[in-house]
This record gives sequence, structure tokens and C-alpha cells, in this order.
Amino acid sequence: MWKTISQAIEQATNQPFTIKHKQQATGGDINLCYWLSDYRQNYFVKLNDKQHFEHFDSEAYALSQIKQCQQIVCPDVITLGTTLDKAFLVLSYIPFESPKSNDWYHLGQQLAHMHKTATHGQFGWQHDNYIGDTLQPNQWHSNWRTFFAEQRIAWQLQLLYEKSIRLGDIDHITQVCHDALLHHQTTPSLVHGDLWQGNMGFYHHQPVIFDPACYYGDREVDLAMTELFGQLPDDFYQGYQATFPLTNNYENRKLVYNFYHILNHANLFGGIYIEQSKAQLSRILALH
Repeated sequence: MWKTISQAIEQATNQPFTIKHKQQATGGDINLCYWLSDYRQNYFVKLNDKQHFEHFDSEAYALSQIKQCQQIVCPDVITLGTTLDKAFLVLSYIPFESPKSNDWYHLGQQLAHMHKTATHGQFGWQHDNYIGDTLQPNQWHSNWRTFFAEQRIAWQLQLLYEKSIRLGDIDHITQVCHDALLHHQTTPSLVHGDLWQGNMGFYHHQPVIFDPACYYGDREVDLAMTELFGQLPDDFYQGYQATFPLTNNYENRKLVYNFYHILNHANLFGGIYIEQSKAQLSRILALH
């Protein structure tokens, strides 16, 4: 397996590469991750079962789109492929460092610039992709509230229903979430899609984002998720607001946007996230 990966790196970079150091790294709950080095070049490798190749292909495409907008740093995609039984994705290796307060401010600024400059005529993505290990539908749509209610909330509720977990009538909950976005006017921005603190870092004071679940959507979905598992430092939000201020009633929309991620965690992990889904739904219903 490692010989195949080394050969893929050599072919992609047009340089010889022999693994002289291999160290397992942290990389979330889904993939095995490794730091590879020949003491000259360093790479970050994600591994999973062979059928996971489509996940890696989607991630590589999303990283290429973030890279193309030239507003915020993300890892370079070196190569991807399969061995006899594994799929792999090779990225540039970035040794993250502890941030200073100004670094968070710059992250807010750069994310805002990405949202402002990387736009599209419709909501969606060039293909379906993944949020964690869950398929994320991305059929193009001109109406944001319909897109989010149907392809985010209803989709997750249906997946839960197929696990015999029922939070209520799917059509009713979907309509409530649709109506919560009724008077919100937004344009399709390139969003990271899974922007929590574990998917961002800093190197030489330069903000870096990774592990995306990109699509063109309301920029507020990224801001909302940064608050889901505990807020980022205030400097981040100050940097964003100074560059691309949020509009009125964001706090209410945030409940709907984060409902999607809580539902996804309920689908992936069950347990406490099912109860959190019910609690979040009660908050949303209380808006009406």
C-alpha cells in the first residue's frame, strides 16, 4: 500500500519520494491519517476503505475551489487514488502553531473575503458530496430557503426516520425551517460547509481551513457553525463583521442552520445528539 502511495506522490510531483518517516496523526473520527516524510518533503495522507474514494474525490475538488478563489489558505491536493483495498488522499503537510489574537481577526477577514468574492448564480454544488460520512445532496436551486429546507433539513430527518428515529412530521418541520428563512435575502457564496474549530488552524500566523463540505449557500451557515461547539475568540467575529457585516435576525437563522449539523451528528453518532436535535427543534418552533 505505502509503495503505491509513494509512487503516486512521485508521479504527481515529478520528484523521487521514499518514505523515511511515517507517523500517525489526528484526523477526526472517519479516516486514518499519517504524516509522511523523506526528510525533504512532507505530506499528509488520509486513508480509508476503497469505497471511500468518492469522499476523497469530493474533498479534493472542494479544496481546489477554495484554493482557486485565492482568499484563504487551504492544503494543496497532491494526489489521490486507490490501492488493492484502500483509498487515499495526499495533501501538503502543514505544521500548525498556536495562534495569536490578530490571527483570529485575520481568519475572520479572509473568510469574509471568500464569501464576498466566490459567488455563483444558484445554490448548490457541481455534485453531491459529504458532510462527515453522510451524503450531502446539492441539486442546483434558485431559492435558498427551499434548498436548505429540502436538501439539508428534510434529508437529515428522512435519514433519521430510516433509523426509526422520528422527531415529528417531516413535512411540517421542513416547512417551519423554510418559513424561518422566508424574509431573508441572500446570494450564493462559496461556503466551507463544516467550519468548526477542528477544521481550521494557523501556520506562521496564516489562517488555514481544511476538511471542507463545500457548496454555494448562505454565508451565514459558516458563521453559525463556528458557534455550535463553543464560539471562536471574539477577534474572529470582529474581523468578519468589519469586512462583511451580517444582516438582521441572524441569531434566529443560526438556530435553523445549526439544526442541520445537530441532525447530522444524530445520524452519525446517535445518543445525546438525538436529544440535542429535539431541544434545537423546540427552539425553532418557539420562533413561530
